[in-house]
Formats: sequence, C-alpha cells, structure tokens
Amino acid sequence: MSVETLHHQSVHAGEHEHHDSGSNSVFGFWIYLMSDCILFATLFATYAVLSGSFAGGPTGKDIFELPYVLTETFCLLISSFTYGMAMLAMNRGEQSSVMKWLAVTFFFGAAFIGMEINEFSHLISEGYGPDRSAFLSGFFALIGTHGLHVFSGLVWMIVLMIQVAQNGLTTTNQTRLMCLSLFWHFLDIVWICVFTVVYLMGVL
Repeated sequence: MSVETLHHQSVHAGEHEHHDSGSNSVFGFWIYLMSDCILFATLFATYAVLSGSFAGGPTGKDIFELPYVLTETFCLLISSFTYGMAMLAMNRGEQSSVMKWLAVTFFFGAAFIGMEINEFSHLISEGYGPDRSAFLSGFFALIGTHGLHVFSGLVWMIVLMIQVAQNGLTTTNQTRLMCLSLFWHFLDIVWICVFTVVYLMGVL
C-alpha cells in the first residue's frame, strides 16, 4: 500500500471522526435542551398555581404594559431571524457575513435584556418586587430565569465571535454555532409561551 493511499485514508478517518464528534455534540445538546424544557415547564406550572394569589397587591392588568412587552418580543424574534441568517452564511462559508449577522443578533438580544432589566427595575421601584405577593414571586422567577438564559446566550455569542475571528469557520466552530442556534431558537419559543401565558392572559 502506497504512502499516498495511507495519507488519504488517514485524512478520511480524521474527517469522519470530526463529523461523528460534531454529531454527538449536537445530540448531547438536544438532551440538555430537553432538561431545560423540564425546568421551564416547572416554572410555568408554578406560575399557573400562583398567578391568582395577589395578596391584595397588583394584578397583571395593573402592571403589564403590552406595547412595551411587544417591543421586547419583536427584539427577540428579530434576533432569532438574524441568527438564522448567520447560519445560512456559515453554510456558504462566508465568515465575514457570519460575524456581521452575529453582531446584529447580539444587538437585538442585548436590547431585549436591557428592556427586561428596565421592567424589573420599574416594578421594584414601585414596590412590586418578588416579595410583594405569590403572583409576583412566580412572575419574577419565570421571567428572570428566561432572562438569565438569554444573558448566557449573549456571553456564549461573544466567545464564539472571538473564536470565529481567530480560527475561522472550522468544523468545531460550526458545531458550536449550531448548538448556540438551537439554544437561541429554543429561548425564542419559550418567550412566545411566556408572552402568551403571562402577559396576554394576564391582562384579560
């Protein structure tokens, strides 16, 4: 067997190993998302139980501002779209476009977090903190947990942007981008449920 043939077999085996490793990473991340589904399902159930316990305090109608929350929602929905554009650019091998779309995604994600922090700050300053009633405890727990997930996604995004800028669209970086894509779209779906269950139903 020639040296050239051995070299080709070695390269092929390496590529196959990288492919398997990437597939296993994505599969493992799906398992993590399933565990996160359980976490959010628990928080939704807790909120549902506590949502009618106002302790003489404010109700959802009193504190929820739908136009403001709708703007938050659009920020997250747009960020999900722009991340999809980053993935399309990744599939085309366009590193600069990936970086551009990730930056736009980060901007809208950061805007969402900023608006959420502002909402929490306003409610607490009005005396409507999580210790005011069971309803508000459930509200802050659910919304806050989602916000922490989004913040974690933003930190992850910064790290990935640095890695892509330094090393390019390597197989490893592509796998990481795919995992973050799953995470980001998952948070988008959870927020749609939050918007419907907490805010829309809260003002009815």
